[in-house]
Amino acid sequence: MNHASGQAGAYRTAIGRVAVIGTGVIGASWVSQCLARGLAVVATDPAPGAEAALRETVARHWPVLEQIGLSPGASPERLTFVAGPEEAAADADFVQENGPERLEIKHETFARLDAAAAPDVVLATSSSGLTPSAIQTACRHPGRVVLGHPFNPPHLVPLVEVLGGEKTDEGAVAAAMAFYQNLGKRPIRLRRELVGHVANRLQAALWREAFHLVGTGAATVADIDAAIAHGPGLRWALMGPCLLNHLSGGSKGLAHTLDHLGPLMEAMWADLGDPRLTPELKATLVEGLEQALDGRDRDAMVAQRDRLLVDLVRQKREAPDLP
Repeated sequence: MNHASGQAGAYRTAIGRVAVIGTGVIGASWVSQCLARGLAVVATDPAPGAEAALRETVARHWPVLEQIGLSPGASPERLTFVAGPEEAAADADFVQENGPERLEIKHETFARLDAAAAPDVVLATSSSGLTPSAIQTACRHPGRVVLGHPFNPPHLVPLVEVLGGEKTDEGAVAAAMAFYQNLGKRPIRLRRELVGHVANRLQAALWREAFHLVGTGAATVADIDAAIAHGPGLRWALMGPCLLNHLSGGSKGLAHTLDHLGPLMEAMWADLGDPRLTPELKATLVEGLEQALDGRDRDAMVAQRDRLLVDLVRQKREAPDLP
């Protein structure tokens, strides 16, 4: 990482206006979150009808954001939609990009953003697969490019993964961490670039074994989802795997758990599957999910998920002893 601008003061931390580039599912969620925190948002997306779709999505998100609690000055009326990235970034204090996961498109977009934004403005990408090192090569000022990868939906789930590339300034990472923290998020700083970053890799490890168990007939899709949603998933919503193992060890903590259950862990690791997403496995998973849904209404599920997420996040904030 480049330390030429190591001090945090080299980049703006007093943020009043955010540019959101790309307003699909993730971008629209970022727009809603920023508006709810009292910020002005200028957004752009080249898709036909993008502005109308964005305003409709913000209106749909707003009641849930009201339940969470709005900041002073919060209003959907503080959203401006413009024609392109240059206009969006010109007067922004922070830029959040959410375009397609194709490096050539990222390069074109970031070159335009880099040319238009003031030099002390951080340029963040929501990319789930591309690294900041790969993206920042298109910029004359690569030191301000960071990863700010949210978890879907960003307006409800607090996690944001923050990472600098090979040429990113330390000050840009610090400014991004501060911005997300002030936005009400729970940012974590990643220490090196990885395919899929950290949280998605943890998910992928679970998906790998879940799909293996379905593919070998050990469990149905419904069984797998129930095993997580009504078992460890309830605890994982409260604390991470290392802390959970620590609490499982009683007064002797994590050391006891690793000594006591270590051999079993290693035996299970050795027995985990290595599936491939063949057409047959895909068909089995889709058919199993359709059977598990049994005609349930998707919109109703999403609404109930969002309501429970809001309640859970609020209660976690009121539990100061949970990290």
